[in-house]
Amino acid sequence: MLTIRRFCCNMLSENCYVVSDDTRECVIIDCGAFYPEEGQAVISYISQQALTPRHLLCTHGHFDHCMGNGYIYREYGLKPEVHADDEFLMVKMQQQTADILGVNLSIDVPPVGRYLNTDDTILFGSHSLQTLHTPGHTPGGVIFHCREERTAFSGDTLFRMSIGRTDFERGSYEQMVNSLHQVVAKLPADTVVYPGHGPQTVIGEELKYNPYF
Repeated sequence: MLTIRRFCCNMLSENCYVVSDDTRECVIIDCGAFYPEEGQAVISYISQQALTPRHLLCTHGHFDHCMGNGYIYREYGLKPEVHADDEFLMVKMQQQTADILGVNLSIDVPPVGRYLNTDDTILFGSHSLQTLHTPGHTPGGVIFHCREERTAFSGDTLFRMSIGRTDFERGSYEQMVNSLHQVVAKLPADTVVYPGHGPQTVIGEELKYNPYF
């Protein structure tokens, strides 16, 4: 059974998740902690629960999902893992804040540890996450899917009754629609989805009520 703890981070209210199981191993997904108290909250939770982090995962390379990677790297030595098609974003993390927010923010950017490919498997504890490539919001956007637990972490591909923007650099509405229909819609209807912003949802409800389907 998975234990999922959400942390709402930074000025864009991004969702960071610490996902663990009974072995006490965990993965950290989309650590967007910008302010020191946010980074400390994530680290304190991991310490209090006696967890051992195994992976630092990024659903995509936008700055608001990666702002806290430096905290995790300094504390645990974990380098971020992100899909190879978002390399262009990872190498200009600070420039993104100027392009999108109009301000230059200082972000501690550790080196990428691994560039993921479609269908790569992430192992931790007694569980695994499959990397499902869902381009549209960014070229390298992915969903991390835990099949045995009917759980998915969708980043900015899917929100509750909405989807991520496609008007950022190298975003594509056509690719997003294809990802929704060819990947997301094929997940089991009872899959609980934990998005990059906002509340969780369920695939079956999205297929019925989300206008983008």
